[in-house]
Amino acid sequence: MNSYTRELQYDTIIVGAGSAGAVLAARLTEDPDHRLLLLEVGPDYPAIEELPDEVKYNYRQSPRPSAGYDSPHFWWYVARYTGQSPPGIVPRGRVVGGSSAINAAIFLRGVPEDYDSWTPWDADDCWNYQQILPYFRMIETDTDFDGDFHGADGPIMVRRFGRGEMNPDQVGFYDAALDMGFEDCPDHNSPGTTGVGPTPMNDPGGVRWSTSMGYLDPVRQRPNLTIVGGCLVHRLLFEGGRAVGVAAEVGGDVFTISADEIIVSAGAIGSPHLLLRSGVGPASQLESAGVPVVLDLPGVGENLRDHPQVHVTWRTRDDFVQPQGLPTIQTTLRYTAQDSHLVNDMLIHPASRGRLRRNPRGNRDTERGILMVVCLDLATSAGTIRLRNEDPHVQPIIDYDYLRNEFDRSRMREGVRICLNLAEHESWRSLVTERVVPDDSDLESDDALDKWLLRWAQTSHHSSGTCKMGPETDPTSVVDPTGRVYGINGLRVVDASIMPDCTRANTNATSIMIGERVADLIREGQ
Repeated sequence: MNSYTRELQYDTIIVGAGSAGAVLAARLTEDPDHRLLLLEVGPDYPAIEELPDEVKYNYRQSPRPSAGYDSPHFWWYVARYTGQSPPGIVPRGRVVGGSSAINAAIFLRGVPEDYDSWTPWDADDCWNYQQILPYFRMIETDTDFDGDFHGADGPIMVRRFGRGEMNPDQVGFYDAALDMGFEDCPDHNSPGTTGVGPTPMNDPGGVRWSTSMGYLDPVRQRPNLTIVGGCLVHRLLFEGGRAVGVAAEVGGDVFTISADEIIVSAGAIGSPHLLLRSGVGPASQLESAGVPVVLDLPGVGENLRDHPQVHVTWRTRDDFVQPQGLPTIQTTLRYTAQDSHLVNDMLIHPASRGRLRRNPRGNRDTERGILMVVCLDLATSAGTIRLRNEDPHVQPIIDYDYLRNEFDRSRMREGVRICLNLAEHESWRSLVTERVVPDDSDLESDDALDKWLLRWAQTSHHSSGTCKMGPETDPTSVVDPTGRVYGINGLRVVDASIMPDCTRANTNATSIMIGERVADLIREGQ
């Protein structure tokens, strides 16, 4: 049932139908007596045949569909990356399926050390790698690997491209990395691996297998599940220290809807923004924005984590023609930076058909080339999300504050220089004529390269950590290991925002796992 019913009392309202929210909705309504309302600000497409191309396909078009800033399927947030760079755009999913419906379909897990660090302070330590591995297996159907670390009958399809299917630059990068001494890594999702290998992706046949398709489509006809697209939640409602409902806008009208429990799954930007404009967050910030304080919770909007990245780009030879109908990312290199104590803290991948930008935000540049993306996969710097005012139509203030620390900058410098060395390999040199950025002057010294990094750093679209899971004694913690918000009954946050830190991987697979894990915790009565 997809009708909207104001009068019905729900057991659960979930705000956000993305990577975690859709999973929670599907799992919790397996109990036929559990009445659940799933709200999403973006549109809902109940059948795969109704999906617009920009949502349905990760590739297969020539050229790839471009959403444009007027697309109804994206949030176009504006953020500060560094003090030296112009503002940048942060696209996030605004459709049932959330960012799993608009992303690059990279299905990479974090390393075991990521999850082992999440809740060692908790007696149950319910997020360590051994406890969450069954959920990673549960969510996937891996068509390349099986055994102890992979699933064979999950709702998300996962595959990798073989060498014979790869674009020439992807093969060239792969060969260059092997010859440079990096290990061959056929399965990046196997624990303890490192090196270069095919990228695990959830886009069989070019179709982006989102949580809407994998989790919601098979269960849409459940009478206890109501899905409402085009619904903007203005704020959460509280009575006596308990969350009791939401005020939501549908078709220009604002209604109040009640439930026994509210779960916020609006993403690492949307979730803290909703809490803040509902009066849950740092009291001084709320007061300065004119929002009545419901709970002084200092950690809301703090600890904004991401993977800063930069692009090293080349102009290709006139006679070089990339095959069409294949994705631009097929190969990934993971490695540990020199003198780093953090395993696999760096990631580089080639990207086919990239823009040859002349300035850090040259989005109007149309010339295409090939590039290597250097990604700091475990940064030490963190940013913030701040409230402008209580208007739900006004964006929050997003400040990533990338590369503030020398340790972060030194690892990125090394990554850029590794790219330059890889590009000297014949398999890459045979495809290109010249490097576009950085230019030679940017490489003259560490100081010059730092200045270039601070101008060009941008998001990898892996925002996380802004409603951090942690011990109640930590003033920056927002939720406990079950996603319950400290200090308020009947309220949870369940999405990438509860990660204490960014995983050393793209965050989609982990966000889906979080939905599965918390669904089980709820069903266990926690």
